[in-house]
Amino acid sequence: MNHTVSTDTPPAWRQWWTIFTIFLRLGCTSFGGPIAHLGYFRQEFVEKRAWLTANKYADLVALCQFLPGPASSQVGIALGLSRAGIPGAVAAFLGFTLPSAILMALFGLFYARIGSAWGAAWLHGFKLVSVAVVAQALWGMGKNFSSGWLRSIITILSAITVLLLPAVIGQIVVIVVAAAVGMAFLAAPADPIEHEGSKNIPKRVATTALISFFVLLVALPICAKTMQLYPVTLFDDFYRTGALVFGGGHVVLPLLASQFVQSGWISEEAFLTGYGVTQAMPGPLFTFAAFVGAVSRQQPAGWLGAGIALCAIFLPAFLLVIGALPFWERLRHQQQLKNALMGINAAVVGLLLAAFYHPIWTSTIHQPSDFLVAASAFALLLSTKLPAWLVVLMTVIFSGFFMA
Repeated sequence: MNHTVSTDTPPAWRQWWTIFTIFLRLGCTSFGGPIAHLGYFRQEFVEKRAWLTANKYADLVALCQFLPGPASSQVGIALGLSRAGIPGAVAAFLGFTLPSAILMALFGLFYARIGSAWGAAWLHGFKLVSVAVVAQALWGMGKNFSSGWLRSIITILSAITVLLLPAVIGQIVVIVVAAAVGMAFLAAPADPIEHEGSKNIPKRVATTALISFFVLLVALPICAKTMQLYPVTLFDDFYRTGALVFGGGHVVLPLLASQFVQSGWISEEAFLTGYGVTQAMPGPLFTFAAFVGAVSRQQPAGWLGAGIALCAIFLPAFLLVIGALPFWERLRHQQQLKNALMGINAAVVGLLLAAFYHPIWTSTIHQPSDFLVAASAFALLLSTKLPAWLVVLMTVIFSGFFMA
């Protein structure tokens, strides 16, 4: 008996809709941060749907860890891109991002009213959670990225530099110097996983995306300084944050704090409260940008500010994934680049260490009870299997009822 394999393919719109609905479900249920997201993706697309092999999935993860930006969102974009081209990437991104983005924008819109209704103790609970969450990220990243005496020195000197120099200058200096030290003195291990490249992205499109990434990175600060318009400055600040963050969503804190809190565009209390609330949300941590854009004291704020912030912070991720995926096989074997990344990752831990001290610790831990609550939340995150959102709720409820 002859068996024929059907070559019929569903209409493109149906494929895009399928990708959107799958990622929408993941965006509503994926609690636990970037590492947990990668586990959910593996279970969904490797084990359940067999869209790609375990090796190819590991290779996509390696690419997104290599690039700056939100690693789990970039993996989602790469999965959609590999499945259905750029429309598939957009569908995956929207499905995974919209649930938490809408919730964070709504929280920003109603922040003043919610703050008065909850009272200071409830809001202080979110700030205490931010201490515990960043401490957990610092602990995990330090073990992975700051091992060895040289990388430990890079981390410590990076933290001191960022605390002493003006924020943006300090961050750029730290990243550039750390990359140079990594290229000169560090040796990254070889990676045996192989990748076939992406057939959905022509190399001309990929090259255009990479050029656009660097042009925007250079041109936006010039435009913002020349035009002195808040929407342009808002887009520039969030684009630069999305383009320079290595290490995931937790590292947006030092970059955004320097740009928005120190400039007076958002209060320190609102900033840290929103960051604490983000930990209780499913989906990518970068949707914290929606809260910052919505609650800003400048105009446009509200929905328009949230939309500008979200588009700007995620645009580098799109451009880099589209630009790098077809060239990844060649790029990933550049030993000097991998060595530079080792130095950059150690510096990122220093950025997070500096942010942990100021503004998080200095503005939140004022008395022994604050330290005890934050330390307890940190211990729960570190030593139990409780999801982050549950630890957030427990901490906030305890602060609201017992520390009022």
